[in-house]
Amino acid sequence: MTLPDRPPSPGRILVVDDSSLVRLYCRTSLEGAGYEVDQAINGLEAMEKMLAGSFDLAIVDVNMPAMDGLSFVRKLRRTASIASVPVLIVSTEADEQDAADARAAGANFYLVKPVAEPNLLQIVQVLTGAAR
Repeated sequence: MTLPDRPPSPGRILVVDDSSLVRLYCRTSLEGAGYEVDQAINGLEAMEKMLAGSFDLAIVDVNMPAMDGLSFVRKLRRTASIASVPVLIVSTEADEQDAADARAAGANFYLVKPVAEPNLLQIVQVLTGAAR
């Protein structure tokens, strides 16, 4: 018996947020669109996973314990083997300065929570190169 062919995943994404609800929302939305998803609860755990695996995108919160999102992005950009991985910051911080700080740290895009699923998937598709 042969199994039906599954379409290839459009990418592997690491969701980094200390909120289990936010991680669940992102994972459900992304897996529903065919992405493979892993999760981390802070920037420190995220760095360990990034160095151990291969990811096409990191979706990162700003305010987290152990290592915040901006510190994670700065460290990612200084680590040659993973420096080119795109980063989408998704945060409750809505001030324009917060978005500017994220861009200065090396983030590719900044969204303010709550994010509607179609908007999240559209940006993810662009950043992973899956947009057609």
